[in-house]
Amino acid sequence: MANHDTTAAQSEVATLVSELIQIDTSNFGNDEGPGESAAADYVQQRLSEVGIESERFSTTSDRRQGVVTRIAGRDSSRGALLLHGHLDVVPAPETDWVHPAFSGQIDGEGMLWGRGAVDMKDMDGMMLAVIRNWARLGIQPDRDIVALWLPDEEAGGTHGSAWLVDNRPEIFEGVTEAVGEVGGFSVTLQDDLRVYPIQTAEKGIAWLRLAATGMAGHGSFLHDDNAVVKLCAAAAEVGRYRHQVHLTPAAKEFVTRVEAITGVALDLEDPDDCVAKLGALGRVVGATVRNTSNVTMLDAGYKANVVPESASAVIDGRFIPGQQDEFISHLQELVGPEIETEVINVLRSVETTFDGPTVDAMAGALKAEDQHAHPVPYLMSGGTDAKHFDRLGIRCFGFSPLLLPADLDFFGMFHNVNERVPVSALEFGVRVLDRFLLAT
Repeated sequence: MANHDTTAAQSEVATLVSELIQIDTSNFGNDEGPGESAAADYVQQRLSEVGIESERFSTTSDRRQGVVTRIAGRDSSRGALLLHGHLDVVPAPETDWVHPAFSGQIDGEGMLWGRGAVDMKDMDGMMLAVIRNWARLGIQPDRDIVALWLPDEEAGGTHGSAWLVDNRPEIFEGVTEAVGEVGGFSVTLQDDLRVYPIQTAEKGIAWLRLAATGMAGHGSFLHDDNAVVKLCAAAAEVGRYRHQVHLTPAAKEFVTRVEAITGVALDLEDPDDCVAKLGALGRVVGATVRNTSNVTMLDAGYKANVVPESASAVIDGRFIPGQQDEFISHLQELVGPEIETEVINVLRSVETTFDGPTVDAMAGALKAEDQHAHPVPYLMSGGTDAKHFDRLGIRCFGFSPLLLPADLDFFGMFHNVNERVPVSALEFGVRVLDRFLLAT
């Protein structure tokens, strides 16, 4: 439990987050764009200001950079904790923002706006604020803390976490557990009843390309062997298909705990009913109790009056833990033998249990700052850098603590326009993160 003054950390966290947002680190997924070097330089400077030594590293090029520092604990023989955040953000459209996407503006109601306010420069700034405060006060954690600010999470980590795991494993020496996105923020169910989902698992990713071939020819003739028609039929079959419900341990425990908290009976076999009963928290349920496959790209033809000989589509597939092989083979069966399927990329699923001293420390830190907090585990439908850290046997959690207004749809702002976070939530996050890191 924190017994020192966190006022300085709370007072500067909004500035740190705002200044990080003002650095455009848009990740277009093709290794184009500004990269993360300017943001990495900013992080290193803020650490250096308070006497913290760090390494600013490059991965696949000088544009793809991050920062790491290891804070020695009183007992370095214990397993170290990795505290990680990514510096890149998804691109932001120039229109439809109430305030410019890279302004980092704080409005009159105490809301900080900009791309990355939710995903995840908020956590980057909270990490900085807590660690800087420790340096000023001479505070030492019990175990080693490895703080890592990463490039390229938004495109799968090829230029970030995946590269580090493969090429710089010494950074993770002694690390047994990791904490990053997405979890630890409040979802209000009613009045002062707040659930804090903590990520203990995440779905795997399987991107597949479907390809169809047929007879090319003039668009005015009859065509029984049309590649576009075959492809569209297969894509429609995939898009309309609803995979069977499969309940993971995280999903089962989530429902058990939420039922106990709310007194509302939930049936995971009927996700739509859960969504209706839980409101915003229902987003945790909908896509996490079954595999999903969505058609995201189409490519066919080059002229209005020419039937092309080939056509292709891309499927964004997400599979729950333990379902990878079954999921891919089922999609291949679904599209049929006339369609060629190519696996573009597969990223592993991640799963751990909701128990142990680290989980207790998360729950304790939340409850110390919010007496109405109810931490629960959940399976996330998206992906994070945890997919690569898991390859090293590191136990991964999503815990970026925030106390949010009841009417703020935080889940809905990921990769959306008008990302924003209350300054008060960042200050709450600093207090919780400080307590957690010193209790674990």
